[in-house]
Amino acid sequence: MHIYLDTASVKEIQEAASLGLLDGVTTNPSLVAKEGRSFKDVLLEICNIVDGPISAEVVSVEAEAMVKEGRELAKIHKNIVVKCPLIPEGLKATKRLAAEGIRVNVTLCFSPTQALLAAKAGAWCVSPFIGRLDDVSSNGMELIRQIVTIFRNYAFPTKVLVASVRHPQHVVEAALAGGDICTMPFAVFQQLVKHPLTDVGLKKFLADWEAGGRK
Repeated sequence: MHIYLDTASVKEIQEAASLGLLDGVTTNPSLVAKEGRSFKDVLLEICNIVDGPISAEVVSVEAEAMVKEGRELAKIHKNIVVKCPLIPEGLKATKRLAAEGIRVNVTLCFSPTQALLAAKAGAWCVSPFIGRLDDVSSNGMELIRQIVTIFRNYAFPTKVLVASVRHPQHVVEAALAGGDICTMPFAVFQQLVKHPLTDVGLKKFLADWEAGGRK
């Protein structure tokens, strides 16, 4: 499973990338707005740090405008993946952009039927938001299992990008369900490597080494 960071913070991306395990980044207008910088400048800097898919979202809601925006975003860097919302106009734009060889991440997916339509439109990936479903008492992870099954049934090449991840258990469940990609906030990424027993064990090993007079 590929691991992405869901952020527009260059500092967070640099720190995560230093482990050599970061496969890509997802951004959205809200995340970029927090940085207080030019959208294009932020994207270029991220692309220079991570040599992998970098999702950049359109802000238009009409297909023609989305296509125009998507083309401009794709010109910024070869790693840019254009994000389009899962609405009828977004599917129209996805179909056209995909036909031009531009990778599209169809975002804000909340049902298997939406995912099926995104795949048929030629999406490079679809982003189901599991945390937001959990927030309204729906089973977000069950949606991932359904989408993975549907895509496998019909050999769709569209990747399942698990989004709106809230904690490490979401990452575990996404991997068990067969999600292709899991994108997460930096705080969740940091939690993946941590375990209190690891810290306790390391502390004891070092203490024993010192007690034995080792240098």
